Amino acid sequence: MYGRGIGFGWFDPTYLLLIIGALISLAASARLKSVFAKYSRVRGAANITGQETAERILRAAGITDVQVGPIQGSLTDHYDPRNKTLALSEPIFGSTSLAAVGVAAHECGHAMQHAENYAPLAIRSAIVPVANFGSALSWPVFIAGLLFSIRPLLTVGIIMFSLAVLFQLVTLPVEINASRRAMQMLTNTGILGPDETTGARKVLTAAALTYVAALAASVLQLIRLIALANGGRNRD
Repeated sequence: MYGRGIGFGWFDPTYLLLIIGALISLAASARLKSVFAKYSRVRGAANITGQETAERILRAAGITDVQVGPIQGSLTDHYDPRNKTLALSEPIFGSTSLAAVGVAAHECGHAMQHAENYAPLAIRSAIVPVANFGSALSWPVFIAGLLFSIRPLLTVGIIMFSLAVLFQLVTLPVEINASRRAMQMLTNTGILGPDETTGARKVLTAAALTYVAALAASVLQLIRLIALANGGRNRD
């Protein structure tokens, strides 16, 4: 029966994959919080806020149709290509820290990608609906397949979860490219001096690692689903 799963007695060895994924994600999150907190206390010599940083970079890039505004929360910063708005969280919008400048520049990187029709960003935007659909329903479908020993449901669940993994896989180069653009613009516009770029780069690198960790955790989860499905088949 598929519902019996795999394991030795009460212990399911595939839980190790969950634990490893969780540890990777926690480590990346802790690193980001630590680095962000450190460089949130370091002011940039130019003494301009995250809002001013974004506006200056957008202007330098020739982008005039993007609105910069505040949003509640911490590290909720994002660029929305649907309405061309660049939202900066409260700790970023009015702060003059290296962390704020770096994060604001990163979001401008996404606006620049959108303006240039950067292919990976377009692909990511296109698969958002199916990725959200797959992420929401993959586990219910998969569990139903396990409980009722329906092999096609297991396969469908795995395919649906794979769509979410694909989204994260496409997201990674998009985020890395946005950070690269950010550092280039911070230097070209003179917002940061040579001795200040290290701090901003460390913040963006720590942020990028959270995406790497999320991808790794999802891949491990996908491997677990496949192992559970194959274990159930072997017991059938």
